[in-house]
Amino acid sequence: MAEIAVDGLVLRYVLEGPEGAPVVAFSNSLGTTLEMWDVLLPALGGAYRTLRYDTRGHGGSATLDRPTEVADLAGDLAGLMDALGLHRAHLVGLSLGGMTVQDLASRMPERVASATLMATAAVLPSPATWEERARTVRAQGTAAVVEATLGRWFTPGFAEREPGAVRAIRDRFTACDAAGYAVCCGAIGRMDLRPRLSGLTAPTLVIAGRDDPSTPPAMAEEICTHVPQAELVVLPRAAHLLAVERPEATGAYLRAFLDRQV
Repeated sequence: MAEIAVDGLVLRYVLEGPEGAPVVAFSNSLGTTLEMWDVLLPALGGAYRTLRYDTRGHGGSATLDRPTEVADLAGDLAGLMDALGLHRAHLVGLSLGGMTVQDLASRMPERVASATLMATAAVLPSPATWEERARTVRAQGTAAVVEATLGRWFTPGFAEREPGAVRAIRDRFTACDAAGYAVCCGAIGRMDLRPRLSGLTAPTLVIAGRDDPSTPPAMAEEICTHVPQAELVVLPRAAHLLAVERPEATGAYLRAFLDRQV
């Protein structure tokens, strides 16, 4: 693991894989860390150089406790790429990470070789819901919302089949900085990326979980109506954290998509 300052904000990251290979940058979901991608990486088979990082306020990245927009999170990723000398990359994001990728890919298309948007949306009503969640977490910590969150993240029975995977996600979620989580809740609540999506001109893969109550397939379909080169995959037996619940299937679709771009 390494750390680097991006415009004064310290971000934790991992950059690994063969030098000279195409770069794939991964952006994590709300309440997780860069480790959420661990089970997906084997699908890339060492053919790509991978960049993972903790979103601000998560894991080992610093928190800025001030009003923040998704555009700020996109700026963090662009700044991290700059600091590491990476001009262009394939971007992959899940949930909040997918929102980050949507914003960056539509604002700076020259930086984006392709975009993969997993279990995400261009708008997530309502602002009041996100404000309430932020207040709860500020007052009681992320442990106050972890059980309800995990109930949306995984299909019934997954915890019984993979207790270790769920325990690791729970532990990182409850360790998340309360202010960092709350700030990102505010960014999601104020977000509406729909007017920007026509600017996302890179080849785009949108993956939805058929059983996802947080960002159901209809939200993925809405993204596809606005993105010129979008293709949609709906995974069965997958809820919100589909890269963790169905890593083999998710990874296979991602690898096939990436291989078509190079």
